[in-house]
Amino acid sequence: MGRPRHGLAQVIVRYGEAFLARHRQPAHHLRTLGAIARCRTAALGGHVEACSSCGTMRISYNSCRNRHCPRCQGTQRERWVMLREAELPARDCFHLVFTLPSELGTLCMHHPKALYDALFAAAWSTVHHFSQDPAHLGAHTGMIAVLHTWGQQLALHPHLHCIIPAGGLTVAGRWKAARGKGRYLFPTPALAKVFRARFMALLTQWSRSSGVALPAADRKALFSKPWVVYAKAPLRGRRRIIAYLGRYTHRTGISDHRLRDIDGGRVSFSWKDYRDGGKQKLLRLEATEFLRRFCLHILPRGYRRIRHYGILSNRSKRQWLGGGEPTSAAARIKAMDWQELSRVRLGYDPRSCACCGTPTMVTLRLLPPHRGPPPWQDPSLKTCTHVPA
Repeated sequence: MGRPRHGLAQVIVRYGEAFLARHRQPAHHLRTLGAIARCRTAALGGHVEACSSCGTMRISYNSCRNRHCPRCQGTQRERWVMLREAELPARDCFHLVFTLPSELGTLCMHHPKALYDALFAAAWSTVHHFSQDPAHLGAHTGMIAVLHTWGQQLALHPHLHCIIPAGGLTVAGRWKAARGKGRYLFPTPALAKVFRARFMALLTQWSRSSGVALPAADRKALFSKPWVVYAKAPLRGRRRIIAYLGRYTHRTGISDHRLRDIDGGRVSFSWKDYRDGGKQKLLRLEATEFLRRFCLHILPRGYRRIRHYGILSNRSKRQWLGGGEPTSAAARIKAMDWQELSRVRLGYDPRSCACCGTPTMVTLRLLPPHRGPPPWQDPSLKTCTHVPA
């Protein structure tokens, strides 16, 4: 896949001032928008490199490393995938998706931490309940859950992508496969009902303790409609499972490759319509509305969007692995820098010269970052036609 023509950073630089004039944002949203706009520009500093073979010189600017930046998640995703490959044994897994109904959108917008915590807790409580029941499994299982808050059109759509082993450990420490020799986990209609009940119990408890009222009409509407728990067929093989989950772990609301046009005060981007057979369609929004929707998915500061439960939690991995074999491998992976990860996992060498192709680029000097106004108020950035690589 080639370099995208447009980037989220360009949208922020061009339309950030108009967006903030219309939609007031909290401080951590401003920090996130500023980091993305400065990503891989002179504002963050960088270094001057030269090829020791042919003498070609280039300037490389630093990344912002913000987890909401669509350009800064590649090496972090690969490190996470490698660590999971070192930790998990070769067992088949199921992919479940727990979704909150749209009626909770306003509460999620104003109280994201409380609602998302309840989503994690209710999902794991439901899975744990079914796994412990002898009628369904009768063993202790685990779960890796990844929070996504967006839909294809950037609307608020909180849901959890969960990977659950096709079985679990009995009290005796033996592996017990899921029903149908691992082809069937739990009945999704029953999962959805228990998930709804447990989430609503947590929501009621939070409402009473926080003083945030939950209108009776909203409560009735939430109980009167079926909630969605989607279960995919089991995934076969450890590497395939982890690579599949890696597609979800470090995603942001929208990637630069989906942006089609950002001129004339509007942003056009592609989206996939799952109700129409997954067809690719184009949506055109006012730039300020596009940025408003993007900001809906900026998580609270320090919020953990990837969580491990049961036999896949850090505390239980030793028992799950039967001795803790991957400790040294995990240490080696954690010690790898971004350049090595790029070579090993992403298929390119950051030291390669664009002219002669040899991996002989050496750093001549560092470029310090510079302070200045917010990117949407910096004329030098507004006149840029592209974000420097």
